[in-house]
Amino acid sequence: MLDSGAGGPPRIADVSPIGHRSEGLESEPSWGERPGGVCYSRRVLALAFASFFAFGVALVIVGANQAGLAADLRLDLAESGMLAAVLSLGIGAGVLVSGPLVDRTPRRRLFVAASAVAVASLAAIDAGMGLRRALACLGTLGFALGFYETLLNTVVAERYREAAARPLTFVHAGATLGAVVGAPAIAWIAARAHWEASFRTSAAMFVALGLAGLALRFEDARRAAPAPGARRPFARIGLAIAPFAGVAACYVGVETAVTIFATPYARDALGLGAERGVAGISAFWLGLLAGRLLFLAWRGPVDARLLVGAGLAAALGLAGGVAAQLPAFEGVLFAVGLCLGLVFPVFVALAALRVPDARGTATGIVTGAGAAGGFVAPWLAGLLGDAWGVRAAFLSLSAWCVALAVCAAFALRRRAPAQGEGAASFSRQS
Repeated sequence: MLDSGAGGPPRIADVSPIGHRSEGLESEPSWGERPGGVCYSRRVLALAFASFFAFGVALVIVGANQAGLAADLRLDLAESGMLAAVLSLGIGAGVLVSGPLVDRTPRRRLFVAASAVAVASLAAIDAGMGLRRALACLGTLGFALGFYETLLNTVVAERYREAAARPLTFVHAGATLGAVVGAPAIAWIAARAHWEASFRTSAAMFVALGLAGLALRFEDARRAAPAPGARRPFARIGLAIAPFAGVAACYVGVETAVTIFATPYARDALGLGAERGVAGISAFWLGLLAGRLLFLAWRGPVDARLLVGAGLAAALGLAGGVAAQLPAFEGVLFAVGLCLGLVFPVFVALAALRVPDARGTATGIVTGAGAAGGFVAPWLAGLLGDAWGVRAAFLSLSAWCVALAVCAAFALRRRAPAQGEGAASFSRQS
């Protein structure tokens, strides 16, 4: 719930990840007390955390295997960037398609189907493929990831409603942990077998997730959704959350480009080994994880001002580190990740609250915008790197961080269309 406090700005109510409210807040029952109870909430969060862990591994699998993929497929920087870009493009397609479906369709079958598509996509990748097949497989993998990302974000947002920011932070910490652990694990597998083996191992994770999804009865989307007549037009929903869509595009663009270009930046701009690039990927995602864990302890207002500060701090850290050519670039990437850690769960929660009658659609729009940024940013950075060097490509990412802060500042100025007293209070907040 939104809690204005004594003379302070309204904020999202504090809850623990399993749905227990803090003392002194309003007495409306938490989602942990609704049908399904605390045990259901914990099972949902456990599956969501494990799913996002696998999501994080998939996000870094191209970057961690960049050297092997580039050698076997004979890729330049722009083409390597395209591999990560098409993964993000697939994620965007998945979230846009899944948003309306998640609001209307039983969710267990959607989750299991998405897991099966991820398994097939990863299993089809091998050293004998051409660039086109690689792009097709990664795009399909991204579609599956985006599909279940929106589904899980919506399930958690509906379960916790106005108090969803911290539970979302908890489950998205799974993605950062997956990326932190995944990058060195993938490099270890590739060094002892071949980079193909890391894709097979990742496919096995999604097999396990699909089986776990079969065992969980998701809350029926048709019960969670409001009456059809209460829905707002798609265009009005998009307009209401446009600033958060801009934040999403900039954030995911930076996240994707840092992951794919950390290895060539370490090798070509700093004269370090490729293993330092993999270490940089892990450091960046470890920073994201640390930032999200720190946010779990935050008890101040949760609004777009956090996003403005995060974007500006990340821009300063990234631009300063690249301009100074600091050899300890793992520390720079950790600091950038630390600044950006809270961004994703905060903009998802704030966007969902702006349109409480269509949370799945809202979540799909903002995560789809993020995937579009994840396509454009690495593609442009790759072109810039081929023209002026990878240092210029890496430096350009600070501009995306500034753009993130600008979009968040617009979110502070805009007021969502009227949705009653609660939504008006939320509009003043964000």
